[in-house]
Amino acid sequence: MPFHFFDDGSWPNPPVFALQILDREPPEDLPTFLYEPFKDALHDPAKWAKKIEEFDYVDAIQLYLLSTDPADQDSPPEKAAEATRRVAETTSLPLIIYGSGDPDKDAKVLPTVCEAVDGMNYLIGPVQKENYEVLGKAILAHGLFASAQTPMDINLLKELNVKLGHFFPLERIVIDPLSPALGYGIEYTYSLMERIKQLGEIIKDKMTQMPMIADFATEVWRSKQARENEEQGILWEAMTSLSLLTAGANILTHRHLKSMKLVKEMYESEVKQWQK
Repeated sequence: MPFHFFDDGSWPNPPVFALQILDREPPEDLPTFLYEPFKDALHDPAKWAKKIEEFDYVDAIQLYLLSTDPADQDSPPEKAAEATRRVAETTSLPLIIYGSGDPDKDAKVLPTVCEAVDGMNYLIGPVQKENYEVLGKAILAHGLFASAQTPMDINLLKELNVKLGHFFPLERIVIDPLSPALGYGIEYTYSLMERIKQLGEIIKDKMTQMPMIADFATEVWRSKQARENEEQGILWEAMTSLSLLTAGANILTHRHLKSMKLVKEMYESEVKQWQK
């Protein structure tokens, strides 16, 4: 469906490709080739973000606050907010700001982060069923957007959006249905994304009409197949991205520049064919 131009061949809202950076230096278990273009900036997320602007095919930056994870460095909210503020002041690219995914820790970290980027229209997540009230109110109070995350289940997805919708504008919500990597359950996510788009388009279900983010960058590079060698890793991430793009994802997160460029070239070629 995303590649069918039934009217005039236009695509008013093309997909957004975001490159993921971390608020700390990459863990040692990640391959060095993954961050080669930024090796002199990895110690400083603001410099890392600024360096990304040299690559004109990157549409946005995803700042992953890995250090706040209780299983990582368990860094405090104030440190995350300071790192986020510096990145926001350094780059002109749109930001997607994600916490660690630990609901309790994110409920402490992300409201402080929201305050640091007040009024900047950034996307904040993941908002989950355990913390949607705290995070939703903080995100709304600071003029930001919410990425609502549920574990690959349409009923849970709609339930969370309904709850958020009681006090949060639906047009400021992005759906995050969770996105595994190629070979690790991607077929299920593909079918789920297709179904979400069909419900929104065919029966006009307002709870499934929001844009979707495919946040697969972290999951791809957890797989041993991607880490084994660079060429295979690029293809592993590119095929994950392309699959979820054709399923209907509107925002796609990458870690490797070359995989992003490859997918962008492929989809732009497809669009040109449809527009002829």
